[in-house]
Amino acid sequence: MSYILELRALVGHRPIICPGSTVLILDDQNRVLLQHRTDTKNWGTIGGSSELDDSLEQTAIREALEEAAITILELEFLGMLSGKKYFFEYPNGDQIYNVGAVYFSRNWTGTPKADGIEGSEVKFFALDKLPQLQSFLTMDALEMLKKHFERQT
Repeated sequence: MSYILELRALVGHRPIICPGSTVLILDDQNRVLLQHRTDTKNWGTIGGSSELDDSLEQTAIREALEEAAITILELEFLGMLSGKKYFFEYPNGDQIYNVGAVYFSRNWTGTPKADGIEGSEVKFFALDKLPQLQSFLTMDALEMLKKHFERQT
C-alpha cells in the first residue's frame, strides 16, 4: 500500500501536505507529454506523491515509468510550487496541499503509453497548443517550462 493510502486510512479526507514531483517530458519538437487523468477527467502533467524514502528526483522518475511507461535518463530541475494556491480536492473528497518539485526531461526512452489506472491517454502537445487545463499545478509547471525556454533564447 502506498504511503498516501496508509495516511488516508488514518486521517480520512482531511487536508494533508503532500510532497511530490512533476516531470515535463519533452519530445524532439519540444512538445510536452500530458496525460488524461481518470480521476478528474482533465489533462495534466506526469507526476505524483513521494513515497517514504523517495527523493524528489526518484519520485519524478518512478511516476514517469508508472504513468507513461517512460524511463527517464536525465532530469533538469525547474523549481518548486507550494502554498495555498495548490490546494486540491479530489472527486472522492480527499484534500491535499501540494508541494511539488518541477523537472523536465529530454533524455528518456520508451514509447509513451497510459497506465489505464491514473491516466486513460497520454499525448504530446505543443506548448502553444495545450488542451484546456484545470490544475494550477499543471498550468504553473508548464509556465515555468515556457519561461525556462525564453531565458535560453
